[in-house]
Amino acid sequence: MIEAKHPNQRYKYCPSCGSAQFQQSGERSKKCSDCGFQVFFNTSSAVAAIIFDEAGRMMLTRRAIQPHKGMLDLPGGFVDPMETAEESLARELQEELGAKVNKMEYYCSFPNIYPFSGLEVFTLDLAFIVELETVQNLKPMDDIYAIEFYHPAEVDLKELPALSMKNIIKKLNERS
Repeated sequence: MIEAKHPNQRYKYCPSCGSAQFQQSGERSKKCSDCGFQVFFNTSSAVAAIIFDEAGRMMLTRRAIQPHKGMLDLPGGFVDPMETAEESLARELQEELGAKVNKMEYYCSFPNIYPFSGLEVFTLDLAFIVELETVQNLKPMDDIYAIEFYHPAEVDLKELPALSMKNIIKKLNERS
């Protein structure tokens, strides 16, 4: 699988005062010896849908916004506060595709780094195999502009900017 650096290895300066005295203070935390600021690195939750059509092709979307505008992605998004992963995915599929979910089943998860507003948001992306009421007449909305279908082995991983999405598709290909 493709791996990324832990936030402890990425953040060198205190986000509060800018000091270089931003030192490891635990397995997943750093503390500034100049101003006392301490941060614990936790992940945000995100969800992704693995949707197949009747020909066994997987749905991918094209991003309409930055980051990674024009690149391929699995439909999904961030989990809102007080929302379950399943609720979030059903909401995201409605917002992005106008789709209604018949059923979903957890498949796997992978860590990811999502660039946003000059920061790196560390996420845990939870993938679900989803059956929609229909894959006909879906409409790209919200932050996507196109819907495309590929057999998992045909997906050009260079077109997927997210490490987690690449790993999800690699895992799908390994099961074939």
